[in-house]
Amino acid sequence: MRKTIFVSSMLLAMLACTPALHAQDNQSAQPATGEPAPPIHYYHLELVVQELGADKKPTNSRSYTTTITTDSHNAQSSIRTGSKIPIATGAYSDGDTKILSANTQFQYIDVGVSIDANHTHEIGRQLSIAMTADVSSVGNASDTMIHQPVIRQNRWQSTVLIPIGKPTVIFTSDSLDNKSAMQVVATATLIPE
Repeated sequence: MRKTIFVSSMLLAMLACTPALHAQDNQSAQPATGEPAPPIHYYHLELVVQELGADKKPTNSRSYTTTITTDSHNAQSSIRTGSKIPIATGAYSDGDTKILSANTQFQYIDVGVSIDANHTHEIGRQLSIAMTADVSSVGNASDTMIHQPVIRQNRWQSTVLIPIGKPTVIFTSDSLDNKSAMQVVATATLIPE
């Protein structure tokens, strides 16, 4: 009986201390300096994917826009656009010699643009953003006898630092098979409250 009373008393004491411990944890999560958390801002982020010719001047461009925030609890922004390209993987006949019909089997490959922006932080008059960009497209086949498309792909991932309000090249890469190139230009503009 004494053991039961002792164990029950210990459990009640532990339950009584739990809210006090939780309050201490919440206080320790706040900055020790007593300064308030920095204000949350929203930015209009424009991304331009540019294809460059041999002279390094844009020959084609595509624009994508999104909104990003410095709020650490809602810091993910994604852009997805593209097409599914059919690739012939095989063919079979129904076996009837009178009717020549063949059924072609296809596999579909996604091509297009995927951009992710997260972990946005203000550093003075600049934004630090963790960016991932994946740009793929269908290129011309070098062998005309093969009727399958060639998929071109550019993939970048980095934390970038861009000045607020100024267009900045954040990624660039040369083509593997010619003198052209591709780049991504970012512009972040503060959205007024």
